[in-house]
Amino acid sequence: MPTEAPREFRAPGRINLIGEHTDYNDGWVMPAAIDLEVRVAVVPLAGRRVRIWSEHFGEAAEFAIDETDVEAAVPVWSRSLRGVALLLDRKVKLPGAALELRSSIPVGAGLSSSAAAEVAVGVALAAVAELEIDRTELAKLCQQASHEFAGSRCGLMDQFIACHGRKGWFLQLDTRSLEKHWLPWPEEACFVVCDSGVRHDNAAGEYNQRRAECEMAAARLGLRSLRELAPQDLERSIRLLPPVLAARCRHVVRENERVLAAARSLSESNLTALGELLNASHASLRDDYQVSCPELDDLADLCRRQPGVYGARMMGGGFGGCVLALAQPEAVAGLRRALPGASWVCRSAPGAGAEAAS
Repeated sequence: MPTEAPREFRAPGRINLIGEHTDYNDGWVMPAAIDLEVRVAVVPLAGRRVRIWSEHFGEAAEFAIDETDVEAAVPVWSRSLRGVALLLDRKVKLPGAALELRSSIPVGAGLSSSAAAEVAVGVALAAVAELEIDRTELAKLCQQASHEFAGSRCGLMDQFIACHGRKGWFLQLDTRSLEKHWLPWPEEACFVVCDSGVRHDNAAGEYNQRRAECEMAAARLGLRSLRELAPQDLERSIRLLPPVLAARCRHVVRENERVLAAARSLSESNLTALGELLNASHASLRDDYQVSCPELDDLADLCRRQPGVYGARMMGGGFGGCVLALAQPEAVAGLRRALPGASWVCRSAPGAGAEAAS
């Protein structure tokens, strides 16, 4: 890193209370930014090269901004970050830059470490280029980078909450209209993220396959997305589909209903009902969407058996990662002692910016 004093930026990870695999189906989600974060230190460089060093991976990625080939040889972890730089360069001519990435977000745990890194790098590079960019525009740009450069056809939720997060609030987001409704983080409950120890790769087949299956089901039903399938028409409509596509439809439609029900439960401070919705979400992800795994199922069951736990579900793309447990504050210590692996008690945090989360 050059000797010039670096400027520092951050972007948060997230939990998603409910609404899994619904964002790329134009549905509802309910994430919150958390106090695990990616921090970026950046200084400008002469010329048009970007160097990104990752503390986690212990290596650097370096590339020329003018080399626009999507298939350029850079480390896998840096592909979407390179994409962020190249897409920003279409808006303003980026100077060269050296960046250092440090993260407290466990990689592959379902806490959106990749999106946080994309947004943090985007905020830092925009600042170096003196580019004022709308936060929603930045979120969409980071999603595009993930699609085009990393091969992960993710929805917009992770990048959106990294950009827009508010400390003390969950975001009920309509991913079709991007209408936002803020719901208070309940002070009378704790959210514990429990690590299964199994790691996933969002770009590897299964995640993208689920999205393709949803698009295929929507096309067969003459819909632009599964968001357009009304709950009252679900059972009649899925009889027209093969069993696998019918199951995918059932999850998406019912999960959207669960997000709306969860918003009511949060507004009413009904944590018992909220926990039941988390349990139902996990069952649907396991049985209809088939993105869970035995380790996640066992971990969710273990959490639910602990006194003072309202509910638990797998969180993130699936096939590994973490379980989110909703618990009474006085039950957290006992829950964490019962867990076989790492865990984190998450606290809410603001969205991306130049100041570290407090």
